Amino acid sequence: MLSRRSLSLALLATPAVVPALAPGRARAQAWTPTGPIRIIVPFPAGGTTDILARLYAQRLTETMGVSVVVENRGGAGGSIGSDVVAKAAPDGQTLLFHNLTFSTTTAALEFANRAPHSIERDFAPISMGANVPMMLLVHRDVPARTITEFATWARAQPTPPFYGSTGPGSTMNLMGEVLKRDGNFPMEHVPFRGAAPLVQDMLAGRIQFGGDQLSSSLTHIRGGALRPIGTLAATRAGALPDVPTVREQGFPNAEMLGWNGFFAPARTPEAVLVRLQAEIAAAARHPPLAARIQELGAEPGGNSSAEFTQQVHAQIAAMRPLVQSLQMRVE
Repeated sequence: MLSRRSLSLALLATPAVVPALAPGRARAQAWTPTGPIRIIVPFPAGGTTDILARLYAQRLTETMGVSVVVENRGGAGGSIGSDVVAKAAPDGQTLLFHNLTFSTTTAALEFANRAPHSIERDFAPISMGANVPMMLLVHRDVPARTITEFATWARAQPTPPFYGSTGPGSTMNLMGEVLKRDGNFPMEHVPFRGAAPLVQDMLAGRIQFGGDQLSSSLTHIRGGALRPIGTLAATRAGALPDVPTVREQGFPNAEMLGWNGFFAPARTPEAVLVRLQAEIAAAARHPPLAARIQELGAEPGGNSSAEFTQQVHAQIAAMRPLVQSLQMRVE
């Protein structure tokens, strides 16, 4: 895993928005949607992925001349909703809006030989919607401000504390197991169907540790109900500059670039993908939408399909050996 830091830094250095070339834009206009476009979010409503999808759906409805609607299909770390899109007609009318969990779930399903779909085989990455830092969080009553302090506290408890994730094979499931192994402390995994119910149980004190994208947890952090003890990104989050990265705290294997992005079914025609990428990139540059994304502690996306494809596939390649070393499986 020694190359993962350079991988993350290289991806972060990639320009967030790449204007479409004139020839590509001309080809893009050759396709026009014939009816409503569905954006499948593979998590329940209320989490960061859902919030961002709805922001984009509103803007795309204004610019594409058809209704763009969000449909939530949660469960199995995002695998259920993803499978809906993998099996949809490749006509641009059904899209997936997923997050970095897509790469970890894919690697875990492949390891367990239970993968109903593959990102490389069954999806066409269109563009990143936003770069969103992933934060490690504890309940306010947990006396820890760093991962090491949490590990010390966890070892002293009569029973292992609970950590939540958005399902087996999800990003937080993987990172929870990495932290347990590398920090030598106990935790019990509690899976949820999405980030919103996970955060609610953490706020209620039913779980003590978890992870969430900064966008949907920032209000609770600022209000003092949840305490951030680390970020998975290669650099500190601009909204929380005092919170150290996992690498700074001695846990480099837990470092991961956060993202949310758009995917179409494989075999979607190039003209459709070009039009969709151009519309998404334009939406990301739209000042009101970009400002709203930044208010959530994220950075607007809009990169090219080629750049987003490289980013996602590189992350899957980095996750596979980590999943295998932990013997992770999606039940």
